[in-house]
Parts: sequence; C-alpha cells; structure tokens
Amino acid sequence: MDQDAGIEQIKHLVIMVTVSDKEEGARVARPLVEEGLAACVNIVQGLTSVFMWKGKVEEEPEALLIIKTTTERLYELIGRVKELHSYDVPEVIALPIVDGNPAFLQWIEEVTT
Repeated sequence: MDQDAGIEQIKHLVIMVTVSDKEEGARVARPLVEEGLAACVNIVQGLTSVFMWKGKVEEEPEALLIIKTTTERLYELIGRVKELHSYDVPEVIALPIVDGNPAFLQWIEEVTT
C-alpha cells in the first residue's frame, strides 16, 4: 500500500456494531442489506462486553455485527444503524479494508451502489 494513501483513497470498509443479541442483530442487519447500505452482515454470537457506562463498569452479553460496505455509504449506514438500534449510543466503528480479493471487493461496490 502506498504510504501516502489517505482515507479518501479507501473504497471499502468493515463496520463493527455491537447489539444486545442475535435477534436485534437480524433486525439491524436485514434493512442494511435490503437497502443497499451493506453488501453483507455477519452476526457473531457469544460475546461478553466489559465497558464503562455512566461511571460504572458493566459486563453484558452481546452479539457483534461485521458489516462490509463502501466509504460512499458510510454516513448513511451510520444514520440507519442509529435509527434501528436499541442502544442510546450504539457502537459503530469503521475499519478500512486496505486490500483483499478483487472480485469480493468489486461485489461490495456492485451491491451497495
């Protein structure tokens, strides 16, 4: 990867979103895919999250959504997650995909356009 490459040159993203359980994960994931905001959403069960909330350390079971999308759809996707999610402050973290199977990356672009 070119060391001078900035985020503006990143086309593909993995978005991580935690949800309360698999059922909420499906309620968030399905519209994202149906609306073309995400190419794919994996729902990973069995997480335990330890976090600080309102001055107290909490420990809760959760599920993790691993979402594949493009940078062009990022802010619309974040807005939609916030609409669909049950948490006051949902975790939505975008990680750049710097390289991968060209056919898979092309597919992400095709289904989110």
